[in-house]
Amino acid sequence: MNMKLKSMLININYKVLSDGDPEINDIVYDSRKVTRGTAFVCLKGYTSDGHKYAENAVKNGAAALITSDELDFDVPENIVVIKTSDTRLALALMSVEFFGHPAEELKTVAITGTKGKTTTAAMVAQIFENAGIKTGTIGTLGILYDGKTVKTDNTTPESYEIQKAMRNMVNAGCKAMVIEASSIGLKHSRLAGITFDVGVFTNFSDDHIGGVEHKDLAEYLFCKSILFRQCKYAAANIDDEKWREITKDANGDVLTFGFSENAAIKAENEHLISDGGFIGVHFETKGLKNLSIDVGIPGKFNVYNALSAIAAVSFFNVDDKAIVSGLKAAKVKGRVEPVKVPGNYTLLIDYAHNALSMENVLTTLRQYNPNRLITMFGAGGNRPKVRRYEMGEVSGRLSDLSVITEDNSRFEDVMDIIEDIKVGIGKTNGKYFVVPNRKDAIRFCIQNAQDGDIIVLAGKGHEDYQEIKGVKHHMDERELISEILAEKQNR
Repeated sequence: MNMKLKSMLININYKVLSDGDPEINDIVYDSRKVTRGTAFVCLKGYTSDGHKYAENAVKNGAAALITSDELDFDVPENIVVIKTSDTRLALALMSVEFFGHPAEELKTVAITGTKGKTTTAAMVAQIFENAGIKTGTIGTLGILYDGKTVKTDNTTPESYEIQKAMRNMVNAGCKAMVIEASSIGLKHSRLAGITFDVGVFTNFSDDHIGGVEHKDLAEYLFCKSILFRQCKYAAANIDDEKWREITKDANGDVLTFGFSENAAIKAENEHLISDGGFIGVHFETKGLKNLSIDVGIPGKFNVYNALSAIAAVSFFNVDDKAIVSGLKAAKVKGRVEPVKVPGNYTLLIDYAHNALSMENVLTTLRQYNPNRLITMFGAGGNRPKVRRYEMGEVSGRLSDLSVITEDNSRFEDVMDIIEDIKVGIGKTNGKYFVVPNRKDAIRFCIQNAQDGDIIVLAGKGHEDYQEIKGVKHHMDERELISEILAEKQNR
């Protein structure tokens, strides 16, 4: 894929410091990835500045440099230098042109809010899929499409990665894309140049303040609001007091959802459901949509995530049957993810790997009044010991049985970590078993499951590796469960 440099710059305000219009074969913002014929964009990050690596980019074959600051070396005459005020914005707009405006070939939904983005994105994608619309997603779990997963460093990746992903989705036959729009992603122009079909606001709370994120709550809120300047339609949680402020720049009326009588899509009669290994939440909607919904993800808060998804897809020609079936089937990899087992108990995989996240998950599952709540978990090596004490105490307090095992022991001995966890459990009256090998621990949980139990395999979630002595060994709990069940069947 080649394109003339100036064709990529048509929507950017810039000065030409060194003229020319070379053929560009790729856009790069990491000088180590520069090859001959690429354009190098100098991004300024929290800890590094791309301008410092511009000379190295030239040595590696860059045909053009996109800058915002002065360069501290003599640029060869054959290298084109473009100066613009915001290289992050430039990267986004250049990437849109380079990849041929892929968003225009897709149904696009962007979801912003403090909580619920990942789950809502999964729900929207599943509804689209059930409606026969092949869909890709971009977010916390990476770039997912066509059965592939591309891991990313951020919830909302860099703009180049987003545009490249959308082009790959189109090439793979996708007709829709759902993305988690983080406040940091919006702040750094990673979504610039895209006009989304629908933008969705889930909720707003005090988070991501300080350090390298947002200087204060006002900036955090403002960054969330940026999304709604670039959406054709908008939907928002009417029960959140910040919804008007965040969607104030939306184009036209905002479709509201929630429990409020004034919501365009109103939820009612919500209650937890548990039946033969299926646990989730039921509710009904009135107003724009009159539906009876069963969501296959536990916790009443998932009513809001489901409402967000219903509102998002209501702007498209999606049948109500696809909404109902999609929400029942939707799951998020590694987030209270159900795994089918041949028994009348529930087996879940969850990423909870600290005391707070474990407490949230176990408190939610306690509401289902299980026969027993069994938590299998370990703790990471070369991390503060206090985390192990706290996790042990939370599990001992909230679980009927804790099964203590390994979890990324890194350079520590598994048994030393387990002894630390036992210190926390020792502060409670919680029962526990120690099974050091994780596969053996999963086998122990399955073999000892009783009707009505809820078993949580905590700590790994979406991860597919086990880190020991500096080496990451492949280990996917779904595969381990499948192997254990096959062994059991073949006996």
